[in-house]
Amino acid sequence: MHIAEGYLPPLHAAAWTVAAAPFVVHGARCVVREVRERPESRLLLGAAGAFTFVLSAIKLPSVTGSSSHPTGTGLGAVLFRPPVMAVLGAIVLLFQALLLAHGGLTTLGANAFSMAIVGPWVGYGAYRACSTLGLSFSVGVFAALSLSDLSTYVVTSIQLGLAHPDPSGGVLGSIGEFLGIFALTQIPLAIAEGLLGVLVFRLLARIAPDELSSLGLQRALPESTVAAEERA
Repeated sequence: MHIAEGYLPPLHAAAWTVAAAPFVVHGARCVVREVRERPESRLLLGAAGAFTFVLSAIKLPSVTGSSSHPTGTGLGAVLFRPPVMAVLGAIVLLFQALLLAHGGLTTLGANAFSMAIVGPWVGYGAYRACSTLGLSFSVGVFAALSLSDLSTYVVTSIQLGLAHPDPSGGVLGSIGEFLGIFALTQIPLAIAEGLLGVLVFRLLARIAPDELSSLGLQRALPESTVAAEERA
């Protein structure tokens, strides 16, 4: 992830930008509605954006034209659902391109599509699946952050494979090569990100229980806290 400036052909870069734009616009509307309906959630919105910025700024060299790092988008997806992360993730990627030279402006749409759109949706889907199966909140959070990370790199591999087909294996061969290289660094990073997400939610349960309850995340709170709220 963080496909470098100029690494995608102009047509590919434009196509991914067009594909990402509706999600980002919808996400901006969701953020405005969230702040209007729940002003107290502004601190958590900022925390979700900061978490994504810090984690995704940890840059490890990977394949040519890209790099490996955690993404952090699964946290915001669980807190506020994926549409909000579309705009928060796009803003993070824009600032990283401008300030840190991570990614680029022409590749912003492609990077946003993989990290800010597909990643949060896959992570949130995993979280909801764990909830439906009756698994613990911590398991759901771990799955959300881990799979949002891994799915981001699957999409990035597809983007790179489409842009740079292998001379012998074609597009599928190129995608397979990118996936194989990314897997060396990304699988352990995804596991670490999932564990970190569990720790962050435990911290939030102690310092911001009211905000989590207002977001419908009572499962994140200790049973004693939930019982006290019900008595109140």
